[in-house]
Amino acid sequence: MFGFFKKKQSATVAKDRLTIAIMSDRDGNNTYPFMDEMKEEIIAVVKKYIGVRAVEITKEINGDFEALSIDVQLDKNA
Repeated sequence: MFGFFKKKQSATVAKDRLTIAIMSDRDGNNTYPFMDEMKEEIIAVVKKYIGVRAVEITKEINGDFEALSIDVQLDKNA
């Protein structure tokens, strides 16, 4: 009809989101105590250049690897 119920195309959704993934080795010699600080700095830089609507941060542990995923929903109006 007028497109009210039309599902967003995946390309549009991808364009509206920015995902940053950081992985680190979790063995005792390569742990990164500055991971939280780095996460905040990355978010600050993204906000400096792009309008941001929401930020979601997830941390996953898979065996010997730790992954930090920062999902940023971009604000089209900014």
